[in-house]
Amino acid sequence: MISRSICALAFVLSLAVSVMPSASLARGCFPLAGREAGPQFASMQLSVIPEGKTVEITYLGHSSFTIETREGVRAVTDYHGNHGAGALPGIVTMNNAHNTHYTPFPDPGIEHALRGWGENNSMAVHDVEVGDLRVRNIPTSVHGRAGAQANSNSIFVFETEDLCLAHLGHLHHVLTDTHLGELGIIDILFVPIDGAYTMSLPEMAMVVQQIRPKIVIPMHFFGQQATERFATLLGDEWPMQEASSSRIAFSRADLGQSRFLVLPPGRG
Repeated sequence: MISRSICALAFVLSLAVSVMPSASLARGCFPLAGREAGPQFASMQLSVIPEGKTVEITYLGHSSFTIETREGVRAVTDYHGNHGAGALPGIVTMNNAHNTHYTPFPDPGIEHALRGWGENNSMAVHDVEVGDLRVRNIPTSVHGRAGAQANSNSIFVFETEDLCLAHLGHLHHVLTDTHLGELGIIDILFVPIDGAYTMSLPEMAMVVQQIRPKIVIPMHFFGQQATERFATLLGDEWPMQEASSSRIAFSRADLGQSRFLVLPPGRG
């Protein structure tokens, strides 16, 4: 009888272990409704990010950032022709709200130029892996003078090792449960805080509350007043911290306390 009870207990414990997510799955994006990974491409660049770091971010200005991984893969967000100093990026993402967020003529040396919109209101679908960087998109909408333009903006998600970054692009609305499920767990969020061209500051603060990243990095703003107003809306949960450089490197250990991190724009 005792032997049978022990066997039954062991079986129950094995079931419990089998349904628990592993530590590796629970880290990074872990999208709840993500797509399968796309084709993989080799990385041919050498990394220049600090030793022990996973990713380096450089704020180029407006909505453009360079994201560089440990293996030297470089991506530029809302690329409009400027990629800063250093090698040509292997991946660029673009949105077409204004010509400061895209170029119709990306450098032909860029292997993956990912447009956040499809032709004739079709949905853009991207899922690319280059070396240790995966880039995928989540279509959203832009509200123009002619009304709602479905699927004309994309949130781009950048996954490298155990970190997950999301760039909201020219977002014009709060997110649905479907959007949030596709995003997964975001560590670092790039947020437009102009307060007019995209969304009001209270609405954008609501989006931050929906996603709940560790690090909030503002973009698409025009002066210090915007960052101060947005910091007030975020409150003590994401206290404002002003960086001294446009370039900053992260590992998971650096995430620490949640914060609103303001980077001065530069050119890399």
